[in-house]
Amino acid sequence: MPSKRFKKALEVVDGKKAYPLKDAVGVLAKFPKAKFNETIDLAFRLGVDPKQSDQMVRGTVPLPHGSGKNVRVLVFAKGSAADAAKAAGAEFVGFEDMIAKCNGGWTDFDVAVATPEAMIEVRKLGKVLGPRGLMPNPKTGTVTEDTAKAVKEVKAGRVEFKIDKAGNVHVVVGKASFAPEQIEENARAVIEAVAKARPNSVKGTYMNSCTISATMSPPVRVDVREFSTN
Repeated sequence: MPSKRFKKALEVVDGKKAYPLKDAVGVLAKFPKAKFNETIDLAFRLGVDPKQSDQMVRGTVPLPHGSGKNVRVLVFAKGSAADAAKAAGAEFVGFEDMIAKCNGGWTDFDVAVATPEAMIEVRKLGKVLGPRGLMPNPKTGTVTEDTAKAVKEVKAGRVEFKIDKAGNVHVVVGKASFAPEQIEENARAVIEAVAKARPNSVKGTYMNSCTISATMSPPVRVDVREFSTN
């Protein structure tokens, strides 16, 4: 059964209506608040076939106001690259020791970064890191010689988006404690990034739907026509 708070939220939103982004964030702000700082999430249903390699949708986008989340970073590196990563604030830095730890099933971090040299060994962790979306990838800037830059960007609020097997994309755009303007600007940056990531091979409608919601709230439909995605 839906909670009283959820039912009250349903009274505020028109489930059949797609709101302009600013209005959608405004509706979200009117929902009764939970007892904790909820995460704000954007969800897309895309008109792509995830089974086709040329229809993969993936990328990163810096959030203007950060994600509000404390991002724990693991860096696989040696020497100066390792020192730079530590100086930039990475929680976990190492090479053989960290590979052994991950091989043992440890994944208590949010983002992994690796130097190109380290990736020769890190690739062997595919079965551990892959299913959790933690494998470093050149396309997302997490395989790089400049480990300090990568750590700082991730810490500052750079988020990754990737299509799942059902053709959906979920991206965190902030916390309920953020001002509506901050949530709107973060969400706008993400929608624009996902729109730009449209594969050339996709025909017809690209963004079938987009919703914004808090952890414990119903979704609010966003009108994405202003983003020229179709």
